[in-house]
Amino acid sequence: MNIDLGLEGKVAIVTGSGGGIGREIALSLANEGVSIVVNDIGVSLTGDGGSLQPAEETCGLITQKGGKAISDNNSVTTWDSAKKIVENAMDNFGKIDIVVNNAGILRDTIFHKMDPKDWNEVIDVHLNGSFYVSRSVAPLYREQNSGVYVHMTSTSGLIGNFGQANYSAAKLGIAALSKSIALDMQRYNVRSNCIAPFAWSRMTNSIPANTDSEKERVERIKKMTPETNAPLAVFLSSDAAKDVTGQIFSARLNELFLFSQNRPIKSVHSSDGWDAKKIAERAMPTFKSSLSLNERSGDVFSWDPI
Repeated sequence: MNIDLGLEGKVAIVTGSGGGIGREIALSLANEGVSIVVNDIGVSLTGDGGSLQPAEETCGLITQKGGKAISDNNSVTTWDSAKKIVENAMDNFGKIDIVVNNAGILRDTIFHKMDPKDWNEVIDVHLNGSFYVSRSVAPLYREQNSGVYVHMTSTSGLIGNFGQANYSAAKLGIAALSKSIALDMQRYNVRSNCIAPFAWSRMTNSIPANTDSEKERVERIKKMTPETNAPLAVFLSSDAAKDVTGQIFSARLNELFLFSQNRPIKSVHSSDGWDAKKIAERAMPTFKSSLSLNERSGDVFSWDPI
């Protein structure tokens, strides 16, 4: 079957595309004829410093192959700077068809030791940044009656992980944001989906590897290089995914996953209402076998990448 992705001539903003997964998505979209706004402020994994070089390197890789790309060094963490990213895209390419919200930082700390500053900065980049950029583009999407959002969530939020309360909360929030966008903007032919990527990159390079089980997990992750996530992002950005919105997917080496979303799984009824004792006596014994386990991502995805 010869499927036309319909990406030639489109324009995409890819945040955090100076390296890792974002860079691979930008390169893959560019290979399909998409003009790219390479947004990256060039900071360290923890958000320190800043450099124009990462974004310019990605642009160079695109233009060397005959593609079109511009670099953008505006932060996603404020409303004003997010609007500047959109203005940059419009000034250079005249339109925006695709937004990939990929920018991120880590501040991993066990919950009872987490500094509020570490909470706020992670939320600002991941969750607030995804909102600011998406919201800045929304009027354009509404006017042109089309548009695509692809957001990066994580199994740390969808399932759980140790020492990542800030990151997990932000990433689960992104899944809810994506669903809200999908519902609110479907009338304007705008699609919004999430990817929970698996990849060994600087974002995962900080994963602890002290115990034997942790070391084994890290070795599994190392097999999954960033480019394995790009095809899914390209598909979701394309016309081939015109009927796909409000969904959560994952790419893990050669595996693709569609995630479930929260729905009621069991109910109990009391004709005269409930009190705490009746809940303990009647409801919880019924619910007990269906309670979710306190698992983390590594427990659920326990097999080697295939």
